[in-house]
Amino acid sequence: MAESSADEPIDAERLQADLAEERPPPAGAAAQVGAALVACAVGVFGVVVSSGLGLGRLTQPGPGLWPFAISVVIVVLSAVLVFVGRTAKDAEQFSKASLLTGLAVVTLILLAVLLPLIGFEIPSLLLMFVWLRWLGRESWRSAIVLSVGTVAVLYLLFVVLLQIPLPRLV
Repeated sequence: MAESSADEPIDAERLQADLAEERPPPAGAAAQVGAALVACAVGVFGVVVSSGLGLGRLTQPGPGLWPFAISVVIVVLSAVLVFVGRTAKDAEQFSKASLLTGLAVVTLILLAVLLPLIGFEIPSLLLMFVWLRWLGRESWRSAIVLSVGTVAVLYLLFVVLLQIPLPRLV
């Protein structure tokens, strides 16, 4: 395939064909329903856990109100997908690239575990670095600079300006 110059317009059909070659085959109906059921189970888990935190009232929300609302939306949308998602053609079969999503989930769980133990700075820095370097395939320099910069901005925004009591190193 010939390389195109920056001045040459991109051929939409060629671009679409290139993208189609790189995509894994579509997932079947069983995979669609399975994914919707897993998402529904996650939503139900969120409903149960957030209810235990206390919902409060709309005028005085408890710590579980917004997680509860989001979990209910997840349950409803997942239930809809169980019935209408069977014929969807946009879901892909699991492949080696799917492991990156698993890695992202594992790093988020680690963030949640480490946050109350050692504060938000180090886990956030590690999460940003892993996501940028290995999931986003950024260079080492970009990953380091962007990770440190992002955590610094988050620190200034949430700790200094908004004075939110996040778990911190100090």
